[in-house]
Amino acid sequence: MVPEESGNSFMPPTLAKGKQIREVQDVVRGFEHLGYITDPSLATVIFLGVKLGKPVLLEGHAGLGKTEVGKVLAAFLGTRLIRLQCYEGLDVNSAVYEWNYQKQLLAIKIEEGTSETVEEKEKHIFSREFLMERPLLQAIQAEDISPVLLVDEVDRADEAFEAFLLELLSDFQISIPELGTIRARHVPFVILTSNRSRELSDALKRRCLYHWIEYPSLEKELQIVTARLPGIEEVLGRQVVTFVQAARKLHLSKSPGVAETLDWAQALMSLGRHKLDAPSAEATLGCLSKSVEDAAKIKAAGLEELISEVR
Repeated sequence: MVPEESGNSFMPPTLAKGKQIREVQDVVRGFEHLGYITDPSLATVIFLGVKLGKPVLLEGHAGLGKTEVGKVLAAFLGTRLIRLQCYEGLDVNSAVYEWNYQKQLLAIKIEEGTSETVEEKEKHIFSREFLMERPLLQAIQAEDISPVLLVDEVDRADEAFEAFLLELLSDFQISIPELGTIRARHVPFVILTSNRSRELSDALKRRCLYHWIEYPSLEKELQIVTARLPGIEEVLGRQVVTFVQAARKLHLSKSPGVAETLDWAQALMSLGRHKLDAPSAEATLGCLSKSVEDAAKIKAAGLEELISEVR
């Protein structure tokens, strides 16, 4: 850890040893090799995030692969993935650091009979030995290589926690009252995701490169299905994707994402289906629709009619 008074300057972001990213196409090819089909705009924002050491904020509907970007980026760079899953009520103790109170109490008990002063005892129990590091603190303490920090579903956390993130995202440092300011030796590559359940602050957005992930086109979604499920038959894959694309036009309360497309295709493969039919679609509709109301809308549109259009 580097205390505030040390005056050390920031080190630039570093990549995994031996990994060189010279152009956007390196990202496109690298992600595709790992089974993630990207597009020029998303690949460009990832490339710039890595080259500039800037956080990347990905927004979009649930199930479109935002979280997967962080996972694939870590694998692509050959570095460690540190994930912080956000939720309502998330606080500093869960996200940044916490003192090991039981260990501190034991140390105080042991030191009761020593000749150390109160100041010396206090300095000891508030040292790194008793510090429990949480994801955000872990991310800025990498010794040799920049990790990927995935702050997942940041919109689920409250505004107070979002405000706390600003220091980390702008200066890549964290202030701990007992220890001072801890600065990153190697700036982490930060990916933030949001399903937009609430509007994020302008202050947070200003610190990030931004990209909105939209529902993929039919051909791109078919590429994704083929890449993630290499054993799927071409006819079944195209029918599943075409059906899902049609279902998204039915104004469902929760349109199926790519994650649901993959789940449904895999379920049909597991049942030994070679093509889509109404009985199979109805039996596995729970893979595609996550509410009784949406399932009713899909059935009301007519499974036979939708499958006929697919064919």
